[in-house]
Amino acid sequence: MVKIEEVQDESKKVRQQDLNAEFDDGDEWEVTDDESDEEDFEDEVTEKGLVVPNETLWERISALRDILAPETRAAISKTFRVAWAYTFMGGWLTGKLIWIGVTSALLVGLPFALSVEDESRLITQEKEIASQQGGAPLMAPGAEGAIPADSPQGLRPPGF
Repeated sequence: MVKIEEVQDESKKVRQQDLNAEFDDGDEWEVTDDESDEEDFEDEVTEKGLVVPNETLWERISALRDILAPETRAAISKTFRVAWAYTFMGGWLTGKLIWIGVTSALLVGLPFALSVEDESRLITQEKEIASQQGGAPLMAPGAEGAIPADSPQGLRPPGF
C-alpha cells in the first residue's frame, strides 16, 4: 500500500527562522497572511526564473531525468544511438564514394584530357606542315594556284 507523506520545504523553514531571529528585538511587527504569501513569492521567483540556492546547472539537468520513466529514457537513448550510427555510417560511406570519384577522375580523366589535347595539337601541327608544303593554300578560291575544294588537304586522322 502506498503511504503519502507531506514534506515541508526546508528553505521556507530557514527563512522563517531568519525572520524570527531578526525581529526578536522587541518590535511589535506582525505580518499578515496576505503579506507573507507575497513576500515568499517575491523571494522565490525573480524576473529570470526560480531562484534555487547552491544548485549547479549540472545538478538541475541531471534532475530532469527523473521526469521521464526509465523505459522512455531507454527508448530515447536507443533512438538517438541508432540515428547517430546511421549518420556516422552515411558520412563514412559518402566520404569513401567521394574519394573513389576523385581518384578515378585523376587516374583516368586527367590522362584522357591530356591525350585529347595532345591529339588536337598534333592535328593543328599537321595542318600547318601541309599548308607550308603545299604552297599557297591560303589563297582565295578561284585565284591562280589555289587548291580545288574537292581535293584532299593533307593527312586526315581517322574519326575526324
